[in-house]
Amino acid sequence: MPGHFEPIPGGGAAVALDDVEISIIRSLAVQLLELIGPGPGGEVSDDPLAELFAEGPSEPPTDAVLRRLFPDAYGGPGAPEGEAAQAERDAHSSEFRRFTENDLRAGKRDDALVVIRTLDALTPAGDHGAVLKLAQDESVQWMRALNDLRLAIGTRLDITDEEDTDLLYRLPDEDPRKPMVMAYLWLGGLQETLVETLMP
Repeated sequence: MPGHFEPIPGGGAAVALDDVEISIIRSLAVQLLELIGPGPGGEVSDDPLAELFAEGPSEPPTDAVLRRLFPDAYGGPGAPEGEAAQAERDAHSSEFRRFTENDLRAGKRDDALVVIRTLDALTPAGDHGAVLKLAQDESVQWMRALNDLRLAIGTRLDITDEEDTDLLYRLPDEDPRKPMVMAYLWLGGLQETLVETLMP
């Protein structure tokens, strides 16, 4: 179990984490929460119906990580080229973002909070960390949060394809990016084993 998730009876997954690993994941989840932000208005609305229909931003985020976490819905490879086509894509993306981004942000906040809360609830197992046991729904939220964390770190490392990832393995130890690279690769391994435990 050390270093990778395994299925547990009744659904869900478990992994043994040492104190350093717990601290790293928790710190990254807190940073992700801070980056995503508190949501519309920053506090709970007195009018739940108004909150439900609150409009989100229509422009893409300026931060590269947030653009990766909340990409435009239209465009990409194979999209028609030209100024008119781009203007139409921008208009559709803006409209789509306005009505979906608040919910997307809320979902990512919920996932990161589950990571933090489940780590905070751990009972130490001896001198070397604890065993994290997740219910099925918590496992799914952890999987999504790990994906968001890897996207965030990958964006900061300028990873755009598999070739970039291969280069990371060859970074010298003195490279200042090395700790972030090690976290990126480690989270990838955790995510992969968690996905495997959730597959039927």
